Amino acid sequence: MDNSTNTIVVGKIGAPHGIRGWVRINSYTEELEGIFNYSPWLISVQGEVKEYKVTSWKLQNKSVVAKLEGIDSRNDIELLKNADIEVSVEQLPELQDDDYYWRDLIGLNVVTESGYDMGTVEQLFETGANDVMMVKANMNDAYGAKQRMIPYLYDQVIKKVDLQAKSIIVDWDPGF
Repeated sequence: MDNSTNTIVVGKIGAPHGIRGWVRINSYTEELEGIFNYSPWLISVQGEVKEYKVTSWKLQNKSVVAKLEGIDSRNDIELLKNADIEVSVEQLPELQDDDYYWRDLIGLNVVTESGYDMGTVEQLFETGANDVMMVKANMNDAYGAKQRMIPYLYDQVIKKVDLQAKSIIVDWDPGF
């Protein structure tokens, strides 16, 4: 995700649920129902972004379903199916000084404690054990790397994040 955008994807529209316009929601928020803390949702329909408000929602087994304002039938949902649910970044809660949204780390330069420039953060993702930074190596990388996967373990691997300097200092072997 480009951190210069003013929206962030928080979920995806799933399959219709019933015949009255309810829909399954694939939430990307930490807590499943956390997606409902944001309103309105911005959903792209046939190239046009529209705002939708959630009028009702409920937990359904290990997922969530929702009713959107103006969506009253299964056919209406079919038009939205698989669309990303985005919200304005202004809706995100303020973080403490040492916390960062992943979007803030994309594009930052990754440098070892000894000063070796490893490249820029291309993306972050979760694994079962820990979060991982995908770092796109510089074109003339001395180790021949095209990209690196570096565990995002604060204090162990990640030594300092400096948003002003647009850099992340790491304790990581560039040859690995």
